[in-house]
Amino acid sequence: MRLHPETKAVADSAYQGLQKRHANTDMPKKRNKKNPLSASDKERNRAISSERAPCENVIAMLKRFKIIADRYRNRRRRFGLRFFLIAAIYNMEIKTA
Repeated sequence: MRLHPETKAVADSAYQGLQKRHANTDMPKKRNKKNPLSASDKERNRAISSERAPCENVIAMLKRFKIIADRYRNRRRRFGLRFFLIAAIYNMEIKTA
């Protein structure tokens, strides 16, 4: 994965190695049995997760439309068009709500 050095990446714990390759990465701190999280670490993790929540909601909506959840079996040329149409429908839903 290539990211511009000035781009801020906010990732979940699945991307553990990203911090080594990209310095400007926010990632929640993990706990284990021997080292529980401090109150400041918990607060930072909450801030990171609240920043990621809107993106996760959009990804979940796209999965509901099955555009990225299943294998796309139609013409590849129209994938981008359909993806953008679904995103536009979702944006209209947000604005009217």
